[in-house]
Amino acid sequence: MSQALSLYRRLVSLPGGRWLYGRLICFKAPYFATIAPRFLQLEPGRCEVAIRDRRRVHNHIGTVHAIALCNAAELTAGMMTDVTIPPTMRWIPKGMTVEYLAKAKGTLVALATPELPAVEAASGYAWPVTVRVSNQAGEDVFRARIDMWVSPRK
Repeated sequence: MSQALSLYRRLVSLPGGRWLYGRLICFKAPYFATIAPRFLQLEPGRCEVAIRDRRRVHNHIGTVHAIALCNAAELTAGMMTDVTIPPTMRWIPKGMTVEYLAKAKGTLVALATPELPAVEAASGYAWPVTVRVSNQAGEDVFRARIDMWVSPRK
């Protein structure tokens, strides 16, 4: 089990544990603090993160900024990848394709799932992850496909 998943499982049942977990992840990767993520679910093959609609993530028209949505997508895809791939493998995002489907307003939930099973391999390979971001009505407002480069640990 990855360290990230082990820590999540220890904290999730504690009062404020989800908040604390998000803060710890943002301490490790500070840029993600801009979206103040709240982890709703983290398990192999699935990561779900909520971001609140607040002024600091707004664009000029008062909706959640496109880059805030990209941050949420990269965070959920990265954490899902980290807890899903075999422990002998490592990962890094290689590319991302995004679609803006509707104005992003209100609390949003990003859900990352893999397109294929993760496998142990002797050489690196591209591993696609799909991320959907939906609003409180359950409508998708953003979609991303992130190619993770998965390779053996040195």
